[in-house]
Amino acid sequence: MTSQTTIESTGPGDNASTAPSKPAPSKGLRGHPWATLVTVAVGVMMVALDGTIVAIANPAIAKDLGASLADVQWITNAYFLALAVSLITAGKLGDRFGHRQTFLIGVTGFAAASGAIGLSSTIAMVIVFRVLQGLFGALLMPAALGLLRAIFPAEKLNMAIGIWGMVIGASTAGGPILGGFLVEHVNWQSVFFINVPVGVLALVLGVLILLDHRAENAPRSFDVLGIVLLSAAMFCLVWALIKAGDWGWGDGTTWTFIVVSLIGFGSFAFWETKVKEPLIPPALFRSVPLSAGVVLMVLMAIAFMGGLFFVTFYLQNVHGMRPVDAGMHLLPLTGAMIVASPLAGFMITKLGPRVPLAGGMAATALAMFGLSTLETDTGSATMSLWFAVLGLGLAPVMVGATEVIVGNAPLELSGVAGGLQQSAMQIGGSLGTAVLGAVMASKVKNDLPGNWRDAGLPPLAPAQMDQASEAVQVGVAPVSQGMPEEITAKITSVAHDTFISGMSLASLVAAGIAAVAVLVALLTKRGENAEAGAGVGHI
Repeated sequence: MTSQTTIESTGPGDNASTAPSKPAPSKGLRGHPWATLVTVAVGVMMVALDGTIVAIANPAIAKDLGASLADVQWITNAYFLALAVSLITAGKLGDRFGHRQTFLIGVTGFAAASGAIGLSSTIAMVIVFRVLQGLFGALLMPAALGLLRAIFPAEKLNMAIGIWGMVIGASTAGGPILGGFLVEHVNWQSVFFINVPVGVLALVLGVLILLDHRAENAPRSFDVLGIVLLSAAMFCLVWALIKAGDWGWGDGTTWTFIVVSLIGFGSFAFWETKVKEPLIPPALFRSVPLSAGVVLMVLMAIAFMGGLFFVTFYLQNVHGMRPVDAGMHLLPLTGAMIVASPLAGFMITKLGPRVPLAGGMAATALAMFGLSTLETDTGSATMSLWFAVLGLGLAPVMVGATEVIVGNAPLELSGVAGGLQQSAMQIGGSLGTAVLGAVMASKVKNDLPGNWRDAGLPPLAPAQMDQASEAVQVGVAPVSQGMPEEITAKITSVAHDTFISGMSLASLVAAGIAAVAVLVALLTKRGENAEAGAGVGHI
């Protein structure tokens, strides 16, 4: 029999929710807070790992299945589109039907879709199952936060979210390492097959350990039109950001999708004021700390994911590292996040989120500034220093912003709040890659012709220069077989120097965004509704 958490609240915007009635503590591991944390961490690890591990497998997939570059891009885009579009709706499903059931369905579906990808014989099948992965991953992520919010007492919640953030950070950063190893020593299918035993483990633990927690005033109906409007708006926005690099920021198609997305968001906001049980109650955003937490998560993701996007090209194409070696060079980032995330949870519990969040974004800004100073011959020690500083800065933000968003939402909206947190990260990551990618492209296109000419290289036709610019934007020297060694060396030097200038400017922009986020962090404070889920299990 499942246990229910009861909460009395006058509405989503009321911060004075009374504490829930507490059932008798469960015996054994079932319903134990720390066992619950381990269970959801296993599931979350699977989704977070998949966000980066697949990128390493893309070249092998393309070769094996005869896929084009556009097909390979869809392997990533289909997953992130499905994930971003459905996160908030998935969070609402958890609030309505229970986060335990939603988590178990998400884990099962994600593992099954992963196995199906490994068995796929065409690129179309891979893309279809990647969409399913994204949809099931969206069910899993907000449900995990909802379970933690319901089971942990307020004074332990930050530490739990700290460990949760550590798992996400370590899995995200560790994806390229594991992916590189599996692709080199097994095959690309193993990158997906590995999710099957992990999913089975999460499912077994979930059935044995997780308890269902539902607020007494949980939503009883669905805002179908709201779901359609929000999903359409999210799709148009994320799609525009994904395709802006191909279409161009000045292209009418890009701005058509952006304008449609803005109209969709506006229509959604208007409709939410009219419907009886809205998907996202407008009163939720009357909480300044919660709104600041969402904005902070977007800004953090822009700076982190957008800035780090170019680092992988820097390591592999400028320094000539294999994928595994490039992943190993990111270990200081992973290690710093593993160490700092639980410590951040402890600090936030003692000091509140404001100081750790502001300090974390300041450290992130410093790290991005440091990355802007990298040169073609920068040594591993210097790179490791800045990666470690970045990890130390990101940890309190991942933990604190999550707690601010989820803790400032009423318990009956914890799934929606978890969906907001994850959506903010997805949109921020897409924005960071698109905007900083545009900065990089503009800088390279502006500098490459002059650098090419100054090096005394043979002049190129405009179309040839455009092709060379596209290669240089990812750190690749546009050389061909049969070129004289002297010319090849000059082209490589020009390409790498131009790439470095673009990466430096993009990193400086990311540092500026992180600096703005310091000010946003000052608007945050401890979750006012955190007591609402205060621990029905035993610690």
